Amino acid sequence: MFIVNSYLLAVVFCFITMLCWGSWGNTQKLAGKTWRYELFYWDYVIGMVLFTLLLGFTMGSIGSEGRPFVEDLMQADKANILSVILGGVIFNASNILLSASVSLAGLSVAFPLGVGLALVLGVIINYMGAPKGDPVMLFAGVALIVIAIVCNGIASGRMSKGGEESKSNRKGIILSMVAGVLMSFFYRFVAKAMDLDNFEQPTVGMLTPYSAIFIFSIGVLLSNFIFNTLVMRRPFVGEPVSYKEYFKGSLPTHLVGVLGGCIWCLGTAFSYIAAGKAGAAISYALGQGAPMVAAIWGVFIWKEFKGSDKKTNVLLAIMFLFFIAGLGAIIISGGN
Repeated sequence: MFIVNSYLLAVVFCFITMLCWGSWGNTQKLAGKTWRYELFYWDYVIGMVLFTLLLGFTMGSIGSEGRPFVEDLMQADKANILSVILGGVIFNASNILLSASVSLAGLSVAFPLGVGLALVLGVIINYMGAPKGDPVMLFAGVALIVIAIVCNGIASGRMSKGGEESKSNRKGIILSMVAGVLMSFFYRFVAKAMDLDNFEQPTVGMLTPYSAIFIFSIGVLLSNFIFNTLVMRRPFVGEPVSYKEYFKGSLPTHLVGVLGGCIWCLGTAFSYIAAGKAGAAISYALGQGAPMVAAIWGVFIWKEFKGSDKKTNVLLAIMFLFFIAGLGAIIISGGN
């Protein structure tokens, strides 16, 4: 299987993770013009599962190091499989809430608040589970990102227009924060099932990144029959939707959702692969720079802060600066 053997390449992989995690929401915005997010989410999950198989039979099956994808699946210990599935279930619950938040509050609000909160809590959880890197620089970087999150929240509040729109925005913010707390836990359950210190000759019973991401996607798919069905029947906004409506969707609409799942899955797989060299906390933290990417899409492409005043624009500029500084500190922490 393909293995990252240098810290520099691990950082590159983490930046790809950041771009993917911060960009998949655009597919929801595109589909959302004619398609409810609950229906979009089924295509998203299908795309995730299909892409894990593609990765497993390509990158996960080449080279002489590590265990090939199928062989690794066959030898996996039951406890590790259940741990990864649990990670998928937790992630799915959080991501459905995050998707609802995007539909209510917008991309540039939901991601910085939800995913930013997940970054802060997740780094602490993952570092405690597998300490790697300079803790002072790592947590200094996290602190800078917290400031960026606060700036985004203040900027969002300044854009509130009252009435139903204000109520919808508040609900979106609450959902994004709940999603962030849940999301901070999923990565640890996956990381502890992988032998992060030795991808070349992994411990018997433990998983490699390629088998882990596949099992993870199965956990997401199985839990989706419960979580997304509940949300379809009792949506956060709008009328209930049925499975009959899903099958009425056009092929291009379905493919947009599948593409979203593929984009997210590519980023997650690269994060798992990079974790072997960078460590779980640093790999997770760099990938969770995604809020900055999402905010860039939301501010400059989707114009979610159109008509904002000068103070709001200053807050957004400060947010971007602190996110960049925070990411820089996290990168340096792994090089020490």
